[in-house]
Amino acid sequence: MQSTALALSPTIPFFKPLNKNTNPRYSPLSNLSSLKPLDLSSIHGLSCQKACYLSSWSSFNARISESFVVSNGRNDDSFKVRAASVPENKGETKDSSGLSGTLQLGAMFAIWYLLNIYFNISNKQVLKVYTFPATVTAFQLGCGTLMILIMWASNLYHRPKLTRSQLAAIIPLAVIHTLGNLLTNVSLGQVNVSFTHTIKAMEPFFTVLFSVLLLGEWPTLWILSSLIPVVGGVALASFTEVSFNWIGFSSAMASNVTNQSRNVLSKKFMVRKEDTLDNINLFSVITIISFILLVPTAILLEGVKFTPSYLQSAANQGLNVKELCIRSLLAGFCFHSYQQVSYMILQMVSPVTHSVGNCVKRVVVIVSSVIFFQTPVSPINSLGTAVALAGVFLYSKAKRMKPKPKAA
Repeated sequence: MQSTALALSPTIPFFKPLNKNTNPRYSPLSNLSSLKPLDLSSIHGLSCQKACYLSSWSSFNARISESFVVSNGRNDDSFKVRAASVPENKGETKDSSGLSGTLQLGAMFAIWYLLNIYFNISNKQVLKVYTFPATVTAFQLGCGTLMILIMWASNLYHRPKLTRSQLAAIIPLAVIHTLGNLLTNVSLGQVNVSFTHTIKAMEPFFTVLFSVLLLGEWPTLWILSSLIPVVGGVALASFTEVSFNWIGFSSAMASNVTNQSRNVLSKKFMVRKEDTLDNINLFSVITIISFILLVPTAILLEGVKFTPSYLQSAANQGLNVKELCIRSLLAGFCFHSYQQVSYMILQMVSPVTHSVGNCVKRVVVIVSSVIFFQTPVSPINSLGTAVALAGVFLYSKAKRMKPKPKAA
């Protein structure tokens, strides 16, 4: 399933930037004892003789370790200068910190992609034999809810204190989140994993559409141009897809609508500072509410299907009960974990970088699923998928291009 940011700025820094404001080293100046006020308006052309009086070296030697204050003669602004030595290994420390940060970020992206691969493969294996997507989705949300409660109880992450205004803003997002996940599982149960993810490459199109309709934010020409290969590539892949059926196609497209409307509505509803949560806690609260909402809905739509008799009937189609339970647990674990990791990455990089990484993730998932399930893919189908994903990449780059401000 698609993991997307909910348009809320992160509040927890993962790296503390190095302090670049190191104190300068000073070489001894002979016969310096005192300073007189400086005119800052002429500071660029100032010479040493205009700035100080000559004095004995002994007076300077007594004062070299003290702080000097250079005051502006016309206002109260001042600059404090303290003699200090420059660390010898400053460059080495910065380089090592940058290298470790890059390695950590690379490891996070690798974990994100691996969790996505395992989730999509395990989830497809379960849905092929256990054709109850609402029950499967409720189980996955239940796994996530359990992991969140353990995380909060063990103080691995701080538990948020929700206000009524926050809850009122989150509940509509949780409803849409529930629908998005359910519709994605419906699609995965009907068509190939690669085709579902190709259709979900249409997400930028709906992001732009809902931004215009709900927020009044008009896209630039570059963004509109990048949507052409997205739409064209998805259409080309759909026409040549072996597993195509309207239920799988429509549910994947509807999941695009729900997921992107959730992202846009989060901007619209949660704009006040007191209403914002950090991304991880926001996703955690939404997951719990979605689980509470979907359990009775799944029972209403499909009945109580998580019983030994239904598990055994699913086992007769290719997976025994033990394998089915293991793959269901693995899918539930990976489902929640990859979205948590996604939000952790979002707090480490810019939204545009995260969007590009998400595009690469979709390529990785499509290729891995084609190889694992040995999905037959025609050259035209491959071309359509490649064009759509290239359009998503161009869309991510176009979002970085800010329009030039108009001259007054």
